[in-house]
Amino acid sequence: MINPRLNNIKIIKYEPMLNTIFLDRDGVINVDSPDYIKTPDEFHFIPGSTKAMALLTAHGFDIILITNQSVINRKMVTPATLDAIFDKLKSGVAAEGGTIKDIFFCPHTPRENCSCRKPLPGLILQAQKKYSLDLKETCMVGDSAKDMLCARNAGCGKSVLVKTGNGENALKTLQSPKYAPDHVVEDLLAAARLIIQTSPR
Repeated sequence: MINPRLNNIKIIKYEPMLNTIFLDRDGVINVDSPDYIKTPDEFHFIPGSTKAMALLTAHGFDIILITNQSVINRKMVTPATLDAIFDKLKSGVAAEGGTIKDIFFCPHTPRENCSCRKPLPGLILQAQKKYSLDLKETCMVGDSAKDMLCARNAGCGKSVLVKTGNGENALKTLQSPKYAPDHVVEDLLAAARLIIQTSPR
C-alpha cells in the first residue's frame, strides 16, 4: 500500500553545479555566415554576447571555446588569420570584463573523419585532459544539433541551445529525448543568465 504522504513529495530536477562553460563560436558569439568567417573584419559580435561572457566570468565560471573551423583545411584561412580572428574575439570580451580561458578548434573537413570535429567529443575531451575537468560540472552552449550531440557524447552535465545562428533549424532535428538540449533560450545572454540562476556559485 502506498503511503499517502508520498503524494505530497515534490520531484526536483537535479541541476549539476557547473564550473566550466563550453561555447560554440559562430552563431552563438558572433554572426555566422554561409561563406564562413574568413577575416577579422567579417567577425561581428551578436548583441549581448560579450556581456554574457562578462557575466559568466564575474560569477566565477571558466569559459572555453569549442569550435569547428574547417576553413583551415579548406585553405580558405591561414592559421595566422584565424588567430587574428580569435584575438579580436578575446579583445572584445576583455573590453567588457570577460575572460576566455582557452580555445579548442578542429581544423578538419568532414571528409577527414577526425575525432575532434563536432558532434564527436574530441575537443571537449582535450579540454578535460588539459584542465582535469569533471564533465558533469560543465555545460555546452551552442546553436546547432552538432553542439548538442557533442555535449551528450562527451557527457557534459548540461546543454543549452540558443536560437541565434542555426538554433531554430536545430530544434527540428533534436526531437528525440536522447539528444534534446536541457534548455532552449533566445541567445547567449539569456543562456548566461539561466546558468547563473540555476547553478549559483
